[in-house]
Amino acid sequence: MRDELHVMRGNDEPGGAKARAAADVKTCRVCGDEVGAREDGQPFVACTECGFPVCRPCYEYERSDGSQCCPQCNTRYKRHKGCPRVDGDEDEGPEMDDFEEEFPAAKSPKKPHEPVPFDVYSENGEQPPQKWRTGGNTLSSFTGSVAGKDLEAEREMEGSMEWKDRIDKWKTKQEKRGNKLNHDDSDDDDDKNDDEYMLLAEARQPLWRKVPIPSSQINPYRIVIVLRLVVLCFFLKFRITTPATDAVPLWLASVVCELWFALSWILDQLPKWAPVTRETYLDRLALRYDRDGEACRLSPIDFFVSTVDPLKEPPIITANTVLSILAVDYPVDRTSCYVSDDGASMLLFDTLSETAEFARRWVPFCKKFAVEPRAPEFYFSQKIDYLKDKVQPTFVKERRAMKREYEEFKVRINALVAKAEKKPEEGWVMQDGTPWPGNNTRDHPGMIQVYLGSQGALDVEGHELPRLVYVSREKRPGYNHHKKAGAMNALVRVSAVLTNAPFILNLDCDHYVNNSKAVREAMCFLMDPQLGKKLCYVQFPQRFDGIDRHDRYANRNVVFFDINMKGLDGIQGPVYVGTGCVFNRQALYGYDPPRPEKRPKMTCDCWPSWCCCCCCFGGGKRGKARKDKKGGGGDSGDEPRRGLLGFYRKRSKKEKLGGGGSVASGKKGGLYKKHQRAFELEEIEEGLEGYEELERSSLMSQKSFEKRFGQSPVFIASTLVEDGGLPQGAAADPAALIKEAIHVISCGYEEKTEWGKEIGWIYGSVTEDILTGFEMHCRGWKSVYCTPTRPAFKGSAPINLSDRLHQVLRWALGSVEIFMSRHCPLWYAYGGRLKWLERFAYTNTIVYPFTSIPLLAYCTIPAVCLLTGKFIIPTLNNLASIWFIALFMSIIATGVLELRWSGVSLEDWWRNEQFWVIGGVSAHLFAVFQGLLKVLGGVDTNFTVTSKAAADETDAFGELYLFKWTTLLVPPTTLIIINMVGIVAGVSDAVNNGYGSWGPLFGKLFFSFWVIVHLYPFLKGLMGRQNRTPTIVVLWSILLASIFSLVWVRIDPFIPKAKGPILKPCGVEC
Repeated sequence: MRDELHVMRGNDEPGGAKARAAADVKTCRVCGDEVGAREDGQPFVACTECGFPVCRPCYEYERSDGSQCCPQCNTRYKRHKGCPRVDGDEDEGPEMDDFEEEFPAAKSPKKPHEPVPFDVYSENGEQPPQKWRTGGNTLSSFTGSVAGKDLEAEREMEGSMEWKDRIDKWKTKQEKRGNKLNHDDSDDDDDKNDDEYMLLAEARQPLWRKVPIPSSQINPYRIVIVLRLVVLCFFLKFRITTPATDAVPLWLASVVCELWFALSWILDQLPKWAPVTRETYLDRLALRYDRDGEACRLSPIDFFVSTVDPLKEPPIITANTVLSILAVDYPVDRTSCYVSDDGASMLLFDTLSETAEFARRWVPFCKKFAVEPRAPEFYFSQKIDYLKDKVQPTFVKERRAMKREYEEFKVRINALVAKAEKKPEEGWVMQDGTPWPGNNTRDHPGMIQVYLGSQGALDVEGHELPRLVYVSREKRPGYNHHKKAGAMNALVRVSAVLTNAPFILNLDCDHYVNNSKAVREAMCFLMDPQLGKKLCYVQFPQRFDGIDRHDRYANRNVVFFDINMKGLDGIQGPVYVGTGCVFNRQALYGYDPPRPEKRPKMTCDCWPSWCCCCCCFGGGKRGKARKDKKGGGGDSGDEPRRGLLGFYRKRSKKEKLGGGGSVASGKKGGLYKKHQRAFELEEIEEGLEGYEELERSSLMSQKSFEKRFGQSPVFIASTLVEDGGLPQGAAADPAALIKEAIHVISCGYEEKTEWGKEIGWIYGSVTEDILTGFEMHCRGWKSVYCTPTRPAFKGSAPINLSDRLHQVLRWALGSVEIFMSRHCPLWYAYGGRLKWLERFAYTNTIVYPFTSIPLLAYCTIPAVCLLTGKFIIPTLNNLASIWFIALFMSIIATGVLELRWSGVSLEDWWRNEQFWVIGGVSAHLFAVFQGLLKVLGGVDTNFTVTSKAAADETDAFGELYLFKWTTLLVPPTTLIIINMVGIVAGVSDAVNNGYGSWGPLFGKLFFSFWVIVHLYPFLKGLMGRQNRTPTIVVLWSILLASIFSLVWVRIDPFIPKAKGPILKPCGVEC
């Protein structure tokens, strides 16, 4: 639109004045090069009408292959002395052959049409695709498209012709700069020059793109969703209006369950309406920010690795994770690794010391031969041809030597583990003879040790290594340390004081870097000039090693990571899943994302201001005043500032911290309130050297900063450095930085601050990941789901039944805690910028445990129907049968089409369905009651697990058959036995009553078999490899099933009770 373009200053000057003003400008507004001079030394002026600065090569290109007109005034270019003739020059007459600007009498008469102003449409009525920048710096060739290079011709060039024209222009520019191209050279030199220009042009392209799902796949999927919703409404109407008169309690329970299932399906299905897949271009990222021979401009990144107990989380696994991070394909001076030891274990401390020493040989080996993955345990255990694509003659020899050194490294780690299992009475003692500060894991000071990255820490080839830092935060009795969330917040503060990278990647200790270019994949989004400013994090899918081929208990979660997360990526972004995520540090600090500038509404003066019937439908001053009064408008008294190239502008620190009426979360009901804050920088002036005095005076006060971030001037200063790096002067004294880092991990640092409330990882649930991502999305941030071809990270997952159920129990318990907290998506932050479909997705993540109650009832109803002879559905007529068949067909069609566009296999989808039932009637059910006890009664119930030996310890999947007793196994086992007993009872009754009883029996048998088939993996887990089921499980299950069946038969609530005297047949003795 016309108001989007930017008016050029000085357009009202006469033509000669414009030309003289333009002569002072030495930069071409098309390509960014110097305009240059004519043969007589005078500045070259392409257009004598407006004097728009254009260099001679661009002028000649525009005359030969372009529109032949000035980009500003649209006047046709005149031919200058020495320039070749083009079509249209004949109209100027022969006297123009040697045209020069110093002979004004030789000018051709002005064309009859008026010169078109710069900020309007071109001759053909189309809007120019680019806006010209005047009075400012030109665009970098690596950070965006070339503004207005070709104008009309660029829109007409397609395919190979476009590349040919750009190459010709590049050659002309090279000649102008003095790099004369020798046309007598061989074709190889021409190809080399062409390739170089191709690379330059490639660097200007986007760093990522959305890969659209074919309409032939996504449109039928959406149609079926709508049809299924319609069929579901008619089905529920039939179920509600057609009760089973002979079994009203069973009918009522089944209808309530079906209504809940329908609501749960809607919450799960709607966020998958517009799934998105993204593709990155690592070569373009390298061309733009990491070109050979130039200074690297990639953003620094800090890795976070968290661990608690090294005896339960093997140190060799943590060491492999750290080694894979240190060997990542990223500049070493921009990479740091922080390991959080929440157990203050000397074992992990010594393990990291050994790891740092081994990294001096492992890191150069990985980078020299480009091996993948770069975790040695998993690299050497690969059953692949490791010689594939390897051409260096020394590779085999060096690989064998490295494998031998790694085995020696493992032996040293095993020795440390064996030593740690026998703790001496006097406690651990370090090598220098001093006692280990963490002998008491619940009462110890904060500890920080920098292993690598300091001066002299080089690998065996003399190259620098990334920084490796050990962190153990202070712990004292009487403080709530908030488990993993508290440890992650401590790492945020320590890293801000020591390195302060703008991006943070957090990994669990058992998740190693499987793709060494994973960080570059994330940077394609985070360093994108447009999208990167709005992103709070980039989430990668979780992939796992060591899972059995059939994935009996759905450990891979393929349906969630390949279907649900892609659906969320099409809305506001995927949820944070706790690991494999690259954060924007500014988003963790509770700042708001940049807001798009709203276009001013079009108003008219054709009607009085009091009239609401004008052509703008009342969008005049009164509407604007009403909007400002309600707070829905922009900042009062602050005229919107618009960037030269679009409507997004970079928000200042003043606005981010609340000075411009930014949105911050309130304390009641999650409603958002506006805060006005002032700022006085006394102790942290070193971090604000670039701020103007006016802006400094309007920022937060020092006291407000300390209330928000804590009492650390160095940390507060680091929060104001958007692009990362330490504040000016902070790096001069490393010892002082370490001392400050110890201070920010003290156990009392977070008291009376917003840590865990609005800043960092959010407290209040064992699933802190959901809360943290939810808080960012409520502020308006977006997230991105990155799925590279080679999985970015891989980890381990429990493959035996009991451990898997306890993992699901923990997740479900966290969801119940969120449901009963102030952060519940049902009522939190309705004044924020969370999209409705994203809210539905978050609501589904916190209500799904409650589905266990109707699911348990629905799995019990078939057995009850078989034992009593009743049924929840009366005799069906033809119309009712159609709704039943249509519902089942729509369910099947939805699943098939979902698998089609997502690429998920049928086996993975079926395993997910089975474990949804298994987890629902066991772990989710216990999580609901445990959450209620914990939140309402303050009772924290823990389920202990006792393990027994596996049948075959040498088997790679021996843990699959490892059985651990837990009370979570009782409800599913009871359901299996009850339904089996019901099937036997139902079939026996049909056999006794004859042929007429088989028809009603089929419906009951179908539902019972549905329950048993879904619980079949659970039954296999109980049986184990040798069909040995623990006696206690059988006893409890048989006992509960028998008691339930006998009590039900004894009560039999569906037999009508006779009123009045009881009449019995007398028999023969009457």
